[in-house]
Amino acid sequence: MFDFAVFGSLFLTLFVIMDPPGITPIFLALTSGRPVKVQRRMAWQAVCVAFGVIAVFGICGQQILDYLHVSVPALMIAGGLLLLLIALDLLTGKTDEPKQTKDVNVALVPLGMPLLAGPGAIVSVILAVQKADGVGAQVSVWCAIVAMHVVLWLTMRYSLVIIRVIKDGGVVLVTRLAGMMLSAIAVQQIINGVLQVVQGA
Repeated sequence: MFDFAVFGSLFLTLFVIMDPPGITPIFLALTSGRPVKVQRRMAWQAVCVAFGVIAVFGICGQQILDYLHVSVPALMIAGGLLLLLIALDLLTGKTDEPKQTKDVNVALVPLGMPLLAGPGAIVSVILAVQKADGVGAQVSVWCAIVAMHVVLWLTMRYSLVIIRVIKDGGVVLVTRLAGMMLSAIAVQQIINGVLQVVQGA
């Protein structure tokens, strides 16, 4: 039996963590200057990468972390540091240099991982899968994961219309704003990881 409570709970949790509206300016900043077809493909690739990572950790995430002797706080801190490096590039305008961006598939890193499939989303899915008792609950969990990624793809896919409206000057502004937002997300993620380490000590 499909469990709407489990579906709704995980979907809302992932929506808050993965933040489709918030990812839009970051996606626009990282994919600006590329042909529309390439941007659309990158939106699809980012969602596929994120879903693949989430699916792997949903199936055997705890075993992976245990095998590598990696704690959840360590995962959060590492992800935060990676996001902070990307945010600094956006703020300083280094992503405007063609040599650094044109040949790099940002759909894989940082969009797919760790922006979309970040530590928060991974941990939420691991816990949801562990708590889901019965076939119905498991189906509800995976339906919520698929639905969330469909929303992410639609958000990024149709955010490309914004680029045509704001032009190059607007893209630069969006890039700087995205850098600020991403740096705040990164610092908060690092703080959360450190707090968990302190609490667990």
